[in-house]
Amino acid sequence: MQNSKALFSPIREKRTFERVSAKIKRLILDGVLKPGDHLPSEIELARQFDVSRQTLREALRILELTGFITVQKGGSGGPLIQDTLMNSISNLYLDAFQMEKITIEELTVVRCDIEKSMLIHVIDKSVEADFAALEANLIEAGRKIEDNQPAIHENIEFHNLLAKASKNNVYPVVVGSIAAATRDLLTRLIDETLSEKGLSEYDENMVNTKVAVVSHKAILAAIRKRDKKTALQLLEQHLHEVGNRLKKLAK
Repeated sequence: MQNSKALFSPIREKRTFERVSAKIKRLILDGVLKPGDHLPSEIELARQFDVSRQTLREALRILELTGFITVQKGGSGGPLIQDTLMNSISNLYLDAFQMEKITIEELTVVRCDIEKSMLIHVIDKSVEADFAALEANLIEAGRKIEDNQPAIHENIEFHNLLAKASKNNVYPVVVGSIAAATRDLLTRLIDETLSEKGLSEYDENMVNTKVAVVSHKAILAAIRKRDKKTALQLLEQHLHEVGNRLKKLAK
């Protein structure tokens, strides 16, 4: 063993901004602050913590770098709480894809296997509250389409809601992270390839949105009927359509 003096050093009290970031992080980990929640404004946070705005900014910077929050520009609200676990796993998938450790085909196969397994539990255990949440998701997606806005978030959230309806807490983590990785990969491929082909990112996103919503409506109808065979077929077809669009963009 090395000389203990080389291994250990005096413990120093945390600096103020570290204590502030640790407090906010603890509130997130304890579930007091949830993904999608907004923190108060910078001025209000500094007042509540009784620290300078510079100290508060340093604390928020730590939380942003570690993926706990997103600091939004403009007047759309304070820092946004992120789903740290989902983002971390999603980024691992994306990094592996970029390093050619996994392929689009492999991602699609695994996503199909996992979501089909999940769907069996959804059909057996879903209740009216789950159907209501899924219906609300489709209504919001339809509203966005009518307003000529891509419903990318709603499309991903549909799969997350299905995972929650399985009544197994593992599925939301696994399904959510893979769905988020698929969304981020699709966005990245659109950014990288469409401009070269003279195509519009907006048009591509709208096409993807409309196709997904049609599939989601059919899947939900089959789940409501407890029609396991049809629901599984529709889900597999939908996920392969997503995979095929990814492969087309990656060419």
